[in-house]
Amino acid sequence: MMSISFFLLFIIMDGVSCKVCSYQDVLDYLNLTVDNSVFKLTRPVLDHTHTTVVKSDIILYAILSVVEKTQTFVPFLWASVQWKDERISWDPAQFCGITEISVPKDMLWKPDLLIYEMIQKDDSPPNPYLLVSHEGSVFYDEDMRVVSTCKMDVHKFPFDTQECSISIGSAVHCVKEIRMSPFSNSSRATQFSREIMKTQGEWEFLKMSVESSNLSLYDRRWELLTYTVTIKRRPLLHVINFLLPILFFLILDLASFFIADHRGEKLGFKVTVLLAISVLLLILNDILPSMSNKTPLIATYCIVIFALMLLSLLETILVTYLMEKDSEDELWESEEDKHKQVKTNCSSDNKKTNGCHCICQACDSERQQDLLNADEEVNNISHSRDTNVLLLILDELKKLQNMMNQHLGPREERVKSVFWAKRINRFFFIFYVITVSLFLSFICMEWYC
Repeated sequence: MMSISFFLLFIIMDGVSCKVCSYQDVLDYLNLTVDNSVFKLTRPVLDHTHTTVVKSDIILYAILSVVEKTQTFVPFLWASVQWKDERISWDPAQFCGITEISVPKDMLWKPDLLIYEMIQKDDSPPNPYLLVSHEGSVFYDEDMRVVSTCKMDVHKFPFDTQECSISIGSAVHCVKEIRMSPFSNSSRATQFSREIMKTQGEWEFLKMSVESSNLSLYDRRWELLTYTVTIKRRPLLHVINFLLPILFFLILDLASFFIADHRGEKLGFKVTVLLAISVLLLILNDILPSMSNKTPLIATYCIVIFALMLLSLLETILVTYLMEKDSEDELWESEEDKHKQVKTNCSSDNKKTNGCHCICQACDSERQQDLLNADEEVNNISHSRDTNVLLLILDELKKLQNMMNQHLGPREERVKSVFWAKRINRFFFIFYVITVSLFLSFICMEWYC
């Protein structure tokens, strides 16, 4: 009797007597062994017309990365799947109240579920066990690192919000054989994900929505369960490293209008700022994807500012040209005045010498003339002298007029070029400030609307 009591021990629990037993007793009762292929070859229904309802649930652990260049979304998920195996059931009262057992996943049939957006095989360690209840419900949980494709709209980069979908469905069994159903609704899935979220990185998790949809192909229809993850980018890093430097360069370009135009510093300064913008555009080319439905606003932001600064550089070149032309005219005028002054001094000295020589000749002629013809000679000489004096005065007036025309022409042209240079500079500065203000207001409204 004592030996038998060691093998058959009765325990009174809550007025119910039960026998001490193990999980292996349940497996032996079900005839569930590794060599038995009945439970893993076909869909677990007693009648093929029965539909297997697969319930699924996804909770977001972490957002590992979002790559705009390749348009990939890499989350870390906890996926739970439940279905009913109609061939498995036992009475817990016969097995000491055992309601659940865990078995290797290779011993039972599993639904051939896949993620349609997945583009890379999951390399995370799989869960090797399934949990089976006494009613025939089978539970399978697994952590997954999913590399999925995601159609992204980077029009409002870096103030964009993306929606990436994870569609779960059967690969072989159509809707008549397997139906997909969610465990949790959208609000519960969002709440659970926020509670267990480990890391988000550059992105902020907003919500997760779940809905059922159908996929039809070749007269067959599959049911899908689509989880849509909505995430929002944290733009602080891009604002500090990209947008603000470009805005600072724009402010420096505006401030360069207060630099003197007749020097070369202004032109060199604008060229330096333009080259800095070009380097930032190369950085932007590495960030944004090569294909997009719409032109990103940040690309429009950079291109318009680059165009305005290029136009400002061309305006500076024009104004500098007009100022340099003014300087050349002044130098040419000063050289010409010196040359004319030398010629005037030389001509005045010659006139004095010729005048003295004429007086000497007149004195000699007066001594040789006869007294009878003295009056007539004096009258002729006085008449010729008056005529020569008038001719000399006329020549001097003509020379003076030519000198005035040559002197006033370049000066008027110089005054005209300086006037237009100042007008162009003032008009372009007003146009530049108004255009920049309107463009920045428009781009901010587009980003935040």
